[in-house]
Amino acid sequence: MDLQGAFHVYDTTLRDGAQQEGLNLSVADKLTIARQLDELGVGFIEGGWPGASPKDTEFFARARDELELRHARLTAFGATRRAGVRAADDPLVAALRESGASIVTLVAKSHPRHVELALRTTRAENLEMVRDTVSHLTAEGQRVFLDAEHFFDGYRADRAYALEVLRTAYEAGAEVVALCDTNGGMLPGWVSDVVHDVVSTTSGRVGIHCHNDTGCAVANTLAAVEAGATHVQGTINGYGERTGNADLVAVVANLQLKLDKTVLPDGMLGEATRIAHAVAEVTNVPPASRQPYVGASAFTHKAGLHASAIKVDPDLYQHMDPLGVGNDMRLLVSDMAGRASIELKGRELGYDLSGDRALLDRVTARVKDLEARGYTFEAADASFDLLLAEEVEGRRPSYLSVESWRVITETLTHARPGEPAVSEATVKLVAEGVRYVETGEGNGPVNALDQALRQALVRAFPEVAKFELIDYKVRILDQGHGTDAITRVLIETSDGESSWWTVGVGANVVEASWEALLDGITFGLRRLRG
Repeated sequence: MDLQGAFHVYDTTLRDGAQQEGLNLSVADKLTIARQLDELGVGFIEGGWPGASPKDTEFFARARDELELRHARLTAFGATRRAGVRAADDPLVAALRESGASIVTLVAKSHPRHVELALRTTRAENLEMVRDTVSHLTAEGQRVFLDAEHFFDGYRADRAYALEVLRTAYEAGAEVVALCDTNGGMLPGWVSDVVHDVVSTTSGRVGIHCHNDTGCAVANTLAAVEAGATHVQGTINGYGERTGNADLVAVVANLQLKLDKTVLPDGMLGEATRIAHAVAEVTNVPPASRQPYVGASAFTHKAGLHASAIKVDPDLYQHMDPLGVGNDMRLLVSDMAGRASIELKGRELGYDLSGDRALLDRVTARVKDLEARGYTFEAADASFDLLLAEEVEGRRPSYLSVESWRVITETLTHARPGEPAVSEATVKLVAEGVRYVETGEGNGPVNALDQALRQALVRAFPEVAKFELIDYKVRILDQGHGTDAITRVLIETSDGESSWWTVGVGANVVEASWEALLDGITFGLRRLRG
């Protein structure tokens, strides 16, 4: 990799992103995420702060043997030496030397008040700390990048001193100095002016590191690039403390697709959606559906007017082909849907409805009627698939005939305070010509019904053993009716490889749940058995 020539894409998910509230990564998690980031094609992966964190020290030790990166260089993060101590004698600087990373990113103060109040040293000593640490590590054979912490605020407080910190780093051998909007308070025009000044008055590569406290982290990063920065830092999915860091996928997609800059290896951007969601699975932070480019809703259309235009040309209501980032266009079916929405959604599900106006009218009218009664199909594709199959094929897809079901919830009189009630469900059904009567127990009526239903069906359809209820959502639709209100239930079912959503509506939560459960089983069997 040509560190001097190529545009730099620098990921700090494993260090700065890991500071997000509720996000706790194990060493194994960090190794897994590093492999995913490498598949995206980023140039640099900041692995953490060896010496300051035992977990990060272990990460770098294991990375030597377990991490084979094809595109990225692993970088170690750390601080300049302490005041009054030589870099060669500082144990945290030693940890950076011994980390095994060929590149070190040092954080340095560039705001005079932070130097005096946080470091409790003089401005001159801070400059010497930068000079000594950078020159020491470069003399030891490591490349050095420098993060100028609080740079934009420091620039406003004392432009001359903030720039002197940068010049000191460059003169000592730093290959990059990243200007950090540490508090995230900048706006694009402000960032552009400052970066232009830095590029004009210094001689090294300039980078940008933005936080999202004004909602402008991506915009500020792009403004910095247009002003001359050639090194961008960010995190996958915008992870980070407070409101997060610049979302690196949005940054590189905008640079590559909108500004025609080559920032990732050929073909890598097409993996962005898969990788963003794969990392979200590791972090256990659900991906934001409205996330630009890679969110599930990024290329989703609901209104009938949009669908009519998309039927003619998808680009009329999309700023790009979603395949460019590995995403896909989705059509939602709702009470706003017109015939075009139904036709396009049918095509997405494998039905060609274009030649049957009467069928389109019938399905559209039925969707509007059902949604008026409380159903929602925009979040329940599987239930809409079954509805469409019923209209097209003339009958509801079914693999079983239900005779009856019932649920009993029992609380023992001698139960200890706080001990949960036990629910028991009995299901009677016929499948593959055989009558089954099964009873299931659960920690609630829906769980008990789910157990009984699958216990009965697994004997007729062994593949049902793979089905699992993985999400469950309840909404009361007409709250003014109190306990007599209509209830809507959404259920997500998985077969271990993919998942699907179904909807049920009823006078009570158990009735609505049974409908959604039954649709979930039916759709899963239909997909597996054809």
